Amino acid sequence: MHLHYSSMERPPLEPERLQARLVAPAGPLSRLDVVSETGSTNVDLADAARLVPSAYPDLSVLTAELQTAGRGRLGRTWEAPERSSLFVSVLLRPVNPSGRPLPTQSYGWLSLLSALSLTESIAARTGVEPKLKWPNDVMVDGRKLAGVLAQVVPETSGNPPAVVVGTGLNVSLTDEDQPVSTATSLLMEYASTTDRNVLLEDYLLRFTEDYRGFCAVDGDADVPQAAGRTLKESIAARMITLGRQVRALLPGESELVGRAVGLDPHGGLLIVDGEGIRHAVTAADVVHLRAAEA
Repeated sequence: MHLHYSSMERPPLEPERLQARLVAPAGPLSRLDVVSETGSTNVDLADAARLVPSAYPDLSVLTAELQTAGRGRLGRTWEAPERSSLFVSVLLRPVNPSGRPLPTQSYGWLSLLSALSLTESIAARTGVEPKLKWPNDVMVDGRKLAGVLAQVVPETSGNPPAVVVGTGLNVSLTDEDQPVSTATSLLMEYASTTDRNVLLEDYLLRFTEDYRGFCAVDGDADVPQAAGRTLKESIAARMITLGRQVRALLPGESELVGRAVGLDPHGGLLIVDGEGIRHAVTAADVVHLRAAEA
């Protein structure tokens, strides 16, 4: 079946409405900027946070109607028709309740936390039930719905390192718009809404709640949060990679084949190879193998 969607049917984001509902004092965000076009929301927000840190406190958000030079893992580029997707980056300066910066080794969880928040907000609002694929993909029935990419903003002028977490969600892309056959969108999955204003608000509210819960336990993914479950448990419950035979394509073009058995204390993937040796993988492209390939 071919779905057709013109730009006229893709309504714009509504900055005033979003700011009124999401930015302090009414909402949890420090600032929310909506731009018509950018190369990359992650790059722009990271640059701004480094150059004028005082103007970009914790939970500053940048979103764009069109992103022309978005970057995925391994430097892949990604461009989608205007207003067809959500491109949103959040600047994080994580501190615990006493005001002490979280340990930097906890930063590895922030992209997974963001992907979990996106997955759960989509499930609650649209009826689509996405799953997580390590390290940063949001999937529906084996097809990619969204991706998350986090980058560290180096310490400047006495400010501890910050993190920018960027999310790209395919909202109203059609099968003709998709760059690869392994992608999908909320429209193609018959979501109950493709209103990006609603989806963005839901995601940011869920994310800020989850992020504050993570900060409240000092960035320890093994400590139960308010709902009684640890972040690691919440992520594992949504992750389709665990328990699977996988091929991890590692930096330097080496690879590791084995069973994904869990997550390590910093969000890395634990893989047991054919000889029973356990490996902790922190950066890799992961392919889920079929029984014959395994």
